[in-house]
Amino acid sequence: MNLFPAIDLKDGQAVRLLRGDMATATVFNDDPAEQARAFQDAGFTWLHLVDLNGAFAGEPRNAGVVESILRAVDIPVQLGGGIRDMATIQRWLELGVARVILGTVAVKDPDLVTQACRRFPGRIVVGIDAREGFVATEGWAETSTLAAPDLAQRFADAGVAAIVYTDITRDGAMGGVNAEATAALARAVTIPVIASGGVSSIDDIRRLRAVEADGVAGAVLGRALYDGRIDPAEALAAAAAAT
Repeated sequence: MNLFPAIDLKDGQAVRLLRGDMATATVFNDDPAEQARAFQDAGFTWLHLVDLNGAFAGEPRNAGVVESILRAVDIPVQLGGGIRDMATIQRWLELGVARVILGTVAVKDPDLVTQACRRFPGRIVVGIDAREGFVATEGWAETSTLAAPDLAQRFADAGVAAIVYTDITRDGAMGGVNAEATAALARAVTIPVIASGGVSSIDDIRRLRAVEADGVAGAVLGRALYDGRIDPAEALAAAAAAT
């Protein structure tokens, strides 16, 4: 199971939010490229980047910082936030992003996701952010009437590389990951699912590792990694351990 340390970008800094509320931002590093190098040096093999300003604006807003991160590390990077047209998808992939994450546009323009999967096979991830089981969009500012599994099933045959499933109510709250909902979503499709939101201990990683057979392929690590609740070496060992 892969672990994806998260670098959420707000105004050029690496921050963490509580349940997606921009007013709750805690700055953990004012040099995101340095933070990226630290995660690589700790042994992680992927990075998960989110342009928070871009998610609300509907277009990239931390492009320069993302580019500095791409220059700073050798490991693959997946990026979400404000990516809502083919030109932006292509630009990021050409700049060196390994995979782009499409969230709001997956709800509002699913045909674009399908077209992007055909054009860039293996490089398109769908981000499903859910509040009480229903998909949220526009940087989590709006909640739709679409259930998370229904959205996932729309892309069952599209060639999506992975789904990042975030339980918004748990994101940054340190209350534990929703392994049950994540596993249920993974069972509903054949697309690998990456858990996000609430991973706050090594036990959470073990719980997700235990449902890997259901299709849970990874976990995004956020606040708990920054504040020391999760040790990188211990986390990587737990993710690799046999169940």
